[in-house]
Amino acid sequence: MAATFEHPGELGAQDPIRLLAIRGEPLSLDEVFRAVGDDAAGGTALFVGTVRNHDGGADVEGLGYSCHPSAEAEMRRIAEKVVAEYPVRALAAVHRVGDLAVGDLAVIVAVSCPHRGEAFEACRKLIDDLKHEVPIWKHQKFSDGTEEWVGAC
Repeated sequence: MAATFEHPGELGAQDPIRLLAIRGEPLSLDEVFRAVGDDAAGGTALFVGTVRNHDGGADVEGLGYSCHPSAEAEMRRIAEKVVAEYPVRALAAVHRVGDLAVGDLAVIVAVSCPHRGEAFEACRKLIDDLKHEVPIWKHQKFSDGTEEWVGAC
């Protein structure tokens, strides 16, 4: 029987889910990037969602995010699913709630994996599933005085 040699860095991280939060304060790119640092990761993918100045042909003045009390638990469920599907070394996701202005950071997700392709795929899966499954609602305020509620994220 041949011995299998595995570098210790190839072993899975103890807890790859390093940071999950929903916050009323401004988000930090540095905090999220530091959270997914891992010496065994060759690729880190990071996605930042910002408040844009338009939607559906209308000028956006600002928006507010609110969430259901189960939102963080849903974020964890999705993070665990991503960790199970990809060789994730470290994962982080933070979402803002409250009133935001154009240009503010609304969501940041990051994933570190052994290789870049895996990191890109896992990061995309993470943000797409958070957007579709976590109970976070967006209340957009337009410059013409109208408003609109949008489903999850």
